[in-house]
Amino acid sequence: MTEGNTETALQTTTTDYGDYYNFNSQDTALPCNNGNTKAFSEVFLPTLYSIVFILGFIGNGLVVWVLIRYRQKSNMTDVCLFNLALSDLLFLVSLPFWAHSTMNEWIFGKFMCHTITGLFMLGLYGGIFFMVLMTLDRYVVIVHAHSIFSRNRTVKMGVVLASFVWILSLFASLPNIIFAKEDTEGNKMSCGTHFPNGTAWMSFTYLNMNFLSLIFPLIIMGFCYSRIIPILISIKSQKRHKVIRLILAVVAVYFLFWTPYNIVMFLTFLQKQGFMLTCEMHTSLSLAMQWVETIALSHCCLNPIIYAFAGQKFRRAVLKVLKDQFPLCFSQCTTLSRQLSERRSSVFSKSTEYSSTQIA
Repeated sequence: MTEGNTETALQTTTTDYGDYYNFNSQDTALPCNNGNTKAFSEVFLPTLYSIVFILGFIGNGLVVWVLIRYRQKSNMTDVCLFNLALSDLLFLVSLPFWAHSTMNEWIFGKFMCHTITGLFMLGLYGGIFFMVLMTLDRYVVIVHAHSIFSRNRTVKMGVVLASFVWILSLFASLPNIIFAKEDTEGNKMSCGTHFPNGTAWMSFTYLNMNFLSLIFPLIIMGFCYSRIIPILISIKSQKRHKVIRLILAVVAVYFLFWTPYNIVMFLTFLQKQGFMLTCEMHTSLSLAMQWVETIALSHCCLNPIIYAFAGQKFRRAVLKVLKDQFPLCFSQCTTLSRQLSERRSSVFSKSTEYSSTQIA
């Protein structure tokens, strides 16, 4: 993405940032020159996008791979986890295109502009909605353990709910997909969302993103976990503290990564409504958006760790799959580990013998 496109995808506006580089404030006759912001966008954003893409693709790809291998033993939680990883992968697939566009210009054509914007937004909303669905699933299992909903948590039910979530994600993404188009800023072609004249669609999209990515998850997760945690505390089990810590980590990490972005996005919305029209505010928001967007993007790299690898059952499945696929590597690693263990044991024995002799 050009810097305009950087704000775009996550902001759900996918608009160009050209006005940020040459913004004409009402208080000055000269346009703002955000050269440093533009340089940051062209140099650092592709690197950050690349890191997020590599780490996220490895982690989420491994989750999808393992869940497909063990699909015969799947349950509703696994279905939700699979779709969460799949939505993150859709989201990540778009990043190389935006990274290339940031460094150079958009060269992929009108159709790909719609497609990549669609993949980005579909993956973005899908990731958020599937986290909410997994929270509701935990709520039903723990708070309403004997209800009809808890007894009907089958794979078939999971597929039905996942289909509903994908449809909901598609509807939420439609404004960005429909209004995405190529545009020329200076001498560079860019891909962004350009709404019709007037502020109705733009206002709706900004506020809709704020609601769906922050307020809605906050309400649902806050309510569900406020009911779940007291029940877990009352259960006399050694595992309860681990579960509570995991739950708190899920909530804290999500809002820690997404709240700064939503705050900056809301300030940008206010600016587009005619408030804070100064060069300093434009420059600050432009640079802040790039940082908080990257932080929000990187959340998809943590989803596999939080939702999958934190579970002992899933960790064992990952190790088994890797051992089956790379037996030579694992045998060598096992041999090396055994040799190191024997060496440490030998050194420890000699040390003990020496210490005993000295004491004697």
